[in-house]
Amino acid sequence: MKLYNIFIITFLSLIIFACGGEKKPTPPPFSLKIEGETGKFPLNTALKAKVSNKENLTIASITYSINDQELTNTSTNPLELETIIPENTLLGKHFLKAVVSYDDGKTKSVRDQLTILSNTAPKVYTYKIVNTFPHDVKAYTQGLEFYRDTLFESTGQRGESSLRKVDYKTGKVYQKIDLDNRYFGEGITVLNDKLYMLTWRSNTGFIFNPDNLERLDTFTYQNSKEGWGLCTDGEKLFKSDGTEKIWILDPATLKEQYAIQVCDNKRTYIKANELEYIDGKIFANSYQKPSMMIINPINGALEGIIDFRGLKEKVTNHPNIDVFNGIAYNAKTNTYFVTGKYWDKLFEVEIMVK
Repeated sequence: MKLYNIFIITFLSLIIFACGGEKKPTPPPFSLKIEGETGKFPLNTALKAKVSNKENLTIASITYSINDQELTNTSTNPLELETIIPENTLLGKHFLKAVVSYDDGKTKSVRDQLTILSNTAPKVYTYKIVNTFPHDVKAYTQGLEFYRDTLFESTGQRGESSLRKVDYKTGKVYQKIDLDNRYFGEGITVLNDKLYMLTWRSNTGFIFNPDNLERLDTFTYQNSKEGWGLCTDGEKLFKSDGTEKIWILDPATLKEQYAIQVCDNKRTYIKANELEYIDGKIFANSYQKPSMMIINPINGALEGIIDFRGLKEKVTNHPNIDVFNGIAYNAKTNTYFVTGKYWDKLFEVEIMVK
């Protein structure tokens, strides 16, 4: 029995010794730290950071960048970054990256996260009702779009999702197709005589002929897991997914090229829903809020908020009535058309500074 115990103790000792003898991971020779407690930096403001050279290696150069956009460093010490965040920098959560060149051409990349905000507060707007039209109270409105003087509307909910052409003056639906019950319909837009429609969580979008609503093709999402709103500037597509991101899609491949993030001068914004591109800006319903965002499509800056409070109170109340959603722009009248989910009215409005 004693010999057995000695064997066990010796065996365990060898295991412990072997484990203790394993090599520990070599710590990286460099690290990067951004100055500032909040990690938030508006455009055109100072940004400072420092590279720690833990092994005192001989450094040839350091380049600093945000989203592969190289920054100008005014510091005479290459280990320290002193710069002004450029006006054309994309807003949102990003990484400051430092590429350190050292030791006969070797390089090492280190990074630290920061949030870049707009340097101006959004303007506040309100609305004026020009006309009120009837609207299908059974329509869970997701997307609205004028095309060739016709109002197209997409609706959601599984088993209720559809794409339709509407006579907006009477509310009459004069052409409609229903989606398969497994799909939850979302936003729509028209580009190059093709109508694009999203679905919510099915990772599927549809392409239709707007003349007869014939389905032409389907496409899938990549990094954006959900489909919410959709609009176009006449060249590319913009797609929201419920996060702070609005994705830019290549119209030829429908692949996501990159994303902008919606930010004002204080924080990021999520839940941009139905989208419409108007006069160089993205207009977006703020889901579950009686407001609409005006977004710079270049960098994601929230430049304006339209206050639509009081509009829902003008709609007939009923048990299924839901939130404000849906925006279409009529270029001929220079007015906006808005409604909500299960609303019995469609409003033609003008937008004005509050």
